[in-house]
Amino acid sequence: MTTMTETSARFREFKMPDVGEGLTEAEILKWFVQPGDTVTDGQVVCEVETAKAAVELPIPFDGVVHELRFPEGTTVDVGQVIIAIDVAPGGGDAPAPAAAAPAQEPVEAPETEAEPKGRTPVLVGYGVAESSTKRRPRKGAAAAPEAAAVAAAVQAELNGHGAPAPAAVPPQSGAPAGGRPLAKPPVRKLAKDLGIDLATVVPTGKDGIITREDVHAAAAPAAAEAPAAVASPVAPEAPAAAVPAAVSDSARETRIPVKGVRKAIAQAMVGSAFTAPHVTEFVTVDVTRTMKLVAELKEDKDMAGVRVNPLLIIAKALLVAIKRNPEVNAAWDEANQEIVQKHYVNLGIAAATPRGLIVPNIKDAHDKTLPQLAEALGELVATARDGKTSPAAMAGGTVTITNVGVFGVDTGTPILNPGESAILAVGAIKLQPWVHKGKVKPRQVTTLALSFDHRLVDGELGSKVLADVAAILEQPKRLITWA
Repeated sequence: MTTMTETSARFREFKMPDVGEGLTEAEILKWFVQPGDTVTDGQVVCEVETAKAAVELPIPFDGVVHELRFPEGTTVDVGQVIIAIDVAPGGGDAPAPAAAAPAQEPVEAPETEAEPKGRTPVLVGYGVAESSTKRRPRKGAAAAPEAAAVAAAVQAELNGHGAPAPAAVPPQSGAPAGGRPLAKPPVRKLAKDLGIDLATVVPTGKDGIITREDVHAAAAPAAAEAPAAVASPVAPEAPAAAVPAAVSDSARETRIPVKGVRKAIAQAMVGSAFTAPHVTEFVTVDVTRTMKLVAELKEDKDMAGVRVNPLLIIAKALLVAIKRNPEVNAAWDEANQEIVQKHYVNLGIAAATPRGLIVPNIKDAHDKTLPQLAEALGELVATARDGKTSPAAMAGGTVTITNVGVFGVDTGTPILNPGESAILAVGAIKLQPWVHKGKVKPRQVTTLALSFDHRLVDGELGSKVLADVAAILEQPKRLITWA
């Protein structure tokens, strides 16, 4: 499948590419161009959101925008044309561009040209294998944006580690399993003009399609009720007080479509929780010396220009613990019944973003010096905050750190990121009474929790890793002696 086709010597079309391995659709979040705008090769024309991330799409040729095939908010299948470009403007009268497709489309999309067999390269990764020449019905756009509060400054800069959506109408008798009634645009317009909710209409057409007759039938009872209401005598002395007005469910509940990043998170977490047998261990540790080291590093000239925080030292401590216990850095291959040992560490950092939880990772974190690790963490946070984290940045992780302490939480039982063997949760660092050198003193204390896949990490190995991280945070000089 290619992302562009040449419809004539003058007009070229750009198709929705597979912006991540195996993805089948993406939602158009924003158009950066309009018909009549001049574009150049490599210019970003729109932003789309997949199940993994928000991605900007560049156009691969020069010209003038002829038409936008879909409006913002529409979910488009991979391979469908999204924009047409006039590559030879001024070459005669151009056909009038078709209006952008509405959020709700006809039941069946037109047949597409036969695609070549196999999976061929597209913009990123490879297109999905074709199944037939007729595409499945394209999903319409969600009517409301996802309801997701912006996490506190991307988890407070990861601490060293952010308007509710309108209520969606639940599926009724006229709605298919996906929740959207099947009807063609003229029928939808008729229903809108008559004030009829298509979700309440019983379809009689083939395959559950709502017809014009169905809409008229639904409108008839409403029309009959209106004159009856007018003809009814008014009885001032009998107020309609006997029965209180029913409260609409929509006023008490908000339904948010599950899509994009939230859908991917849900699928990944369910798959992980019910595939990998989780074990979580806890340890409470005095991190006073680590906090002193953080303060000193902030004044170190070698760390100038990078952000130094507790997460930096915790990340380095975990990397050292993995070096001392390399068996923990592995993955379970169910298909081949093998344990895959990783001789590299791609360190994931769980980050709350406006679009939901993502886990980008620092590639080859085990090879980085402390300043390099600090720089990589800073870039990861900035990219996540801007919503520009790419699918590639979230692929290939081996272990993860999640800092729940930024929310004032002591600890948790984190769920493994799919394909990984361990995840470390860091709790809030608090001043607490602690026995130090035989006396009770106020010390800075935190609780760590390590979840691991018990299929490949035994209790002994998991305990050693967690104990090593705690020991380093208690005595940071072990970063030197153990490394």
